[in-house]
Amino acid sequence: MRPDSDLLWNALKGIVCVYKPAESSVRNLRKTLIWNICKDLSDLDVKLRYPERKLSLHDGSVKELATKEISTILTQNEITDLSVHPNVVGPKYLQDELAVSWSNYLGWNTSGVLIFGLKKGTMAAKFIRENRPTRAYRIKGVFGLATDTGFKDGKVVERSTWKYIRQSHIDRLLSSMQAAHQKKMFESCGVNIQSQLAYDLAVKGPIRPINSKIPIIYGLKCVEYDAPNFVLEVQCINENEQYLTTLIHEIGLKLHSTAHCTAVKCIRHSCFTLDHALLPKHWNLENIVKNLEISTRLLRENEHLTNQDSITLR
Repeated sequence: MRPDSDLLWNALKGIVCVYKPAESSVRNLRKTLIWNICKDLSDLDVKLRYPERKLSLHDGSVKELATKEISTILTQNEITDLSVHPNVVGPKYLQDELAVSWSNYLGWNTSGVLIFGLKKGTMAAKFIRENRPTRAYRIKGVFGLATDTGFKDGKVVERSTWKYIRQSHIDRLLSSMQAAHQKKMFESCGVNIQSQLAYDLAVKGPIRPINSKIPIIYGLKCVEYDAPNFVLEVQCINENEQYLTTLIHEIGLKLHSTAHCTAVKCIRHSCFTLDHALLPKHWNLENIVKNLEISTRLLRENEHLTNQDSITLR
């Protein structure tokens, strides 16, 4: 039994998790996702309304057909109802009718997990965005070169030595930077770090800053070092692409060298990971419906994503 396009259209509401490639904008990916959904739905609707049928042509010559009555020709040949032909009525599902909004915005050079809300799911995407869950990134950097943009596509403005840098130096620096951010986490909430309240909050776990414009790093470690290349894993909140590339530059300066960023990948957005993300080649109606079901189950298991009632992160 073929699925009904109207039933699928009504079922397209919720959160869909996709993979964003680097050097692509979120707006263009949104348009591509909408276009793929509407195209698949329209093609399915055409197959249901206008099935392919073979016409039985008249055996006579063209001259004989011209002398026959039109009514006779119509009765002798099987014809289709052109009133429902796709070239006459056009596509049933239009791109402007499908509401889609993103929950997390990734920059041009950032790849990884991207969350979209479809139709009624746009409200869930809005709640996730306003509740500001933590995100995890894998950031690649290179010591020895500094660029004017902080990224690999920028103009090289400085060169420096890096051969004396060891992973132990990086780990020590990252530990001190993480401690400084944890202190700033309490200060941004107006809590004295030496008070009992700060202790009670620390027991519950990391806390969310009041100001949504202040980036806070909750975890920072070097997961790979092959000099001069290195890879950092960052767990943070309120960040953006520019902040993460600046972080690589800052690490290079504090190690008495220079560094620039070569790649940024979002590997987790709250409970959504790369395992849940659909690659662009899989953006078809069938996979999107399956992904909606998985995302709905994740939201049901993690209700705090859309209904946050505590300043602690969960």
